[in-house]
Amino acid sequence: MISDIYPVVLAVLIVLASVISIKWSISISIVEIILGIIAGNLGLLEPESWMIYVASIGGMVLTFLAGTEVNPKLMKDNLKECLMIGVASFLISFVLVFIVCEYMLLWPLTSSLLVATALSETSIAIVYSIILDKELSGKKIGTILMGSTFVTNICTAFALSALFMKPTIETLVFVIASVIILVFSYKYSDILFESQTFSMTSNQLELKYIFLLLVLLIFFATLGCGQALLPVFILGAILSKPFSHTNKNNMLKRLQTVAFTVITPIFFIVNGSKVSIPVILGALGVFLLIFVVRQIGKFIGVYTIVKTSLSKYHMYITMVMSTGLTFGLVAASYGLNNNIISSHVYSILTGVLVLSAIIPSIIGNKYFAPTEEDLKE
Repeated sequence: MISDIYPVVLAVLIVLASVISIKWSISISIVEIILGIIAGNLGLLEPESWMIYVASIGGMVLTFLAGTEVNPKLMKDNLKECLMIGVASFLISFVLVFIVCEYMLLWPLTSSLLVATALSETSIAIVYSIILDKELSGKKIGTILMGSTFVTNICTAFALSALFMKPTIETLVFVIASVIILVFSYKYSDILFESQTFSMTSNQLELKYIFLLLVLLIFFATLGCGQALLPVFILGAILSKPFSHTNKNNMLKRLQTVAFTVITPIFFIVNGSKVSIPVILGALGVFLLIFVVRQIGKFIGVYTIVKTSLSKYHMYITMVMSTGLTFGLVAASYGLNNNIISSHVYSILTGVLVLSAIIPSIIGNKYFAPTEEDLKE
């Protein structure tokens, strides 16, 4: 059967993305998205159910790893900046996109609100990938990027829940289960991580434990029609405490190896394959209008705050904070599955999200990224 070739195509794309990334010094996540778009539109790849599920796991693993990058002290010292940047990043883009969709394109109110919500986020996955690529972990700029991204996505998650999701008993179960899992992780995870009995590299028990927690959070989120991104990010921040001991680098490197070898490439490639070039070309004017307005909103919201509160890296932070993908795709899928937006709008929305992951990343890394000498100062 033709579908039997899809796993082979996926494996080839994963390897090819690495080769291109190394040869041309392009962020591998961006290459994976682009290859996904090409393969999807040429009919070379149609994501199967297992690919979609692994992709969802990949998004969660990236979100978890991003949470581990939050430095509590630096976050506390820069809390005001993170809050201001995060809220402005969400609010301005939300308002501008909603005005365009509601009053210029004359879309239904619910569709306009859903699109505005999805495009107001900043991608945790892209931001974290950039932090790793540019070795910003533990630096002030890296903490500000992660903290601001977290605040933006809290605002996006709250907007999605408040505007569209009707609380049910399952929603309550999700909230309670998330709290229990997070409290348990905070109180007892260090027992496992510091134990000489269980700390066996060949067994990889710590990594299996982390994946168990992630799968549990995803399960309860699905049950309650909610989103696991925020509790997963908090889980990463919580477990950064036991990670801070002697086994931190070893454990994180093992987890990153597992994630970046297979799981996260599937996340980026599968999401890229969802972009329909024919649909976008058929509505190119609308597509470009929404994309430009979204990026203007992000630029205004982030740059005005960063320029006044931070003396350095203001353009780079603005470009990175202008990326979108992770939570936006979650919101877009929710809108499509619940008949809030049409498949036509979904394709346009997905295309805008993917393009917003590519363009600002390339511009920021090429023209505004801090050098090694800058980071040593």
